Amino acid sequence: MIDLLRLEVPFSDEVARELEAGQRLLLTGVIFGARDQAHLRFATALQRGESLPLDLKGQVLYYVGPTPAPPGRPCGAAGPTTAGRMDRYTPLLLEYGIKGVIGKGKRSPQVVAALQKHGAVYLAATGGAGALIGRCIEEMRVVAYPDLGPEAVYRMVVRNLPVTVAVDSRGRNLYEEEPARYRLR
Repeated sequence: MIDLLRLEVPFSDEVARELEAGQRLLLTGVIFGARDQAHLRFATALQRGESLPLDLKGQVLYYVGPTPAPPGRPCGAAGPTTAGRMDRYTPLLLEYGIKGVIGKGKRSPQVVAALQKHGAVYLAATGGAGALIGRCIEEMRVVAYPDLGPEAVYRMVVRNLPVTVAVDSRGRNLYEEEPARYRLR
């Protein structure tokens, strides 16, 4: 039987620091969806010393570009985007105060170091499960950069969104540890 930790989002600094690589979580609360173009705008604003269009300090960002909503639903499929595409922006956003990011795939050594430095976590969502993940989103609305269409910034209310702690705030990294467990000796 798999142990699942139910966790309210956003979570505190203390909770972020207590999470351990390998833990499976069900997230409930508010997260923000943003991908490549929104990250570029965030980074550009921060590098210019400008404010972001919304306060994301202490929040969790989900790398996602949701598909249009079918009738009666707040959104369609909402699968994770490859996290490595956000690696060049992530250390700056962690320095700004983001406490968690959700995506799929490996992160760069610079992102892992920034997660440690700022006491944040990288949470992996299952690629190819966009339709299932979309059903965990109870509310969704654009809150910044509406001109970016599916790459706009979304505020999402989620219930029981399944993720795994892939990199914790101490630098434990499932993408480094787990392949070794399955290699033939």
